[in-house]
Amino acid sequence: MRCFKFIFIGILIAAISSCKEPVSGIILDPSDLIIGVGQTATLTVTFLPYNATNTKVSWESSDKNVATVDNGKVIGKAVGRSTITVIAQDGGRTAKCWVYVIQPIEPEEMIWVEGGTFIMGCTEEQGEDCFDGARPSHQLTLSGFYIGKYIVTQKEWVAGMGYNPSYDVFTGDNIPVHCIAWIHAQEYISALNAYTGKKYRLPTEAEWEYAARGGNKSEGYMYSGSNYPYEVGWYSSDSRIFSVGLKKPNELGIYDMSGNVWEFCSDWIEEYTDIPQTNPVGPATGDFRVIRGGSMSSSPICARVSYRACWAEGQILCNGGFRLVLDKE
Repeated sequence: MRCFKFIFIGILIAAISSCKEPVSGIILDPSDLIIGVGQTATLTVTFLPYNATNTKVSWESSDKNVATVDNGKVIGKAVGRSTITVIAQDGGRTAKCWVYVIQPIEPEEMIWVEGGTFIMGCTEEQGEDCFDGARPSHQLTLSGFYIGKYIVTQKEWVAGMGYNPSYDVFTGDNIPVHCIAWIHAQEYISALNAYTGKKYRLPTEAEWEYAARGGNKSEGYMYSGSNYPYEVGWYSSDSRIFSVGLKKPNELGIYDMSGNVWEFCSDWIEEYTDIPQTNPVGPATGDFRVIRGGSMSSSPICARVSYRACWAEGQILCNGGFRLVLDKE
């Protein structure tokens, strides 16, 4: 009987051993992580196959000044980006996670735009060659709002997102962030709002044009603050993206609404009607988002305050950026 018992135990051990599998792969969740300076988050490891036996791992951070990691616990140290790598002891399999450490900063200055009524679109001063997409002109009434004195800069973007997507040749703290998509602007705004507890957003198309025209202080210019594009903006005669605030502001003290980079608006684009509206926000769905203001690579026609263009919300626009609006509390 004792002999049979030993034989049975040996068979059982052999059967259990045959179920053991080496690690063939590992999965790290999440694969992208955004945390604030001083915040923590935990990464989870899944082993393949699921009956793998040796599940010991080691952890590495590519930049310990930005983020550290200990047994899957990540701590944000400073604004920037680091790669967290987990390495399986069995087989040396690895998985990586991008960690973006952020500390969003609010816009340097917001300009109060008092509410009022104005005519939007191809008004007389916009010229006889006014773009057909800006017709018919129509009356709008808007409530007051705060709008950024400047376009969101690369310094502000990096603080809020942990990386800089802009062209290497056009980088600088005070240069508008660019080479982003509409959806990326929304991600930045979500991070900023979560951090500050405020409600920043993109301007509606109507708000953008009203502010570009100078609101209720408008002097009826073709461009935002002047009838001469070179006084207020950068357009096709220029070969680079410039720092904000270098040209003349408009009547409200807002800079760069004509030229330099296109600016995303919140609306889906649609054809105008001549029906008066109050605080329009555009259609509920659509194919393209509104962009306004022209850029350093477009003609002065595109820099007119009435000119409209559009862009797919998920497509990167390398001469495009955005300006923030903050509702009155």
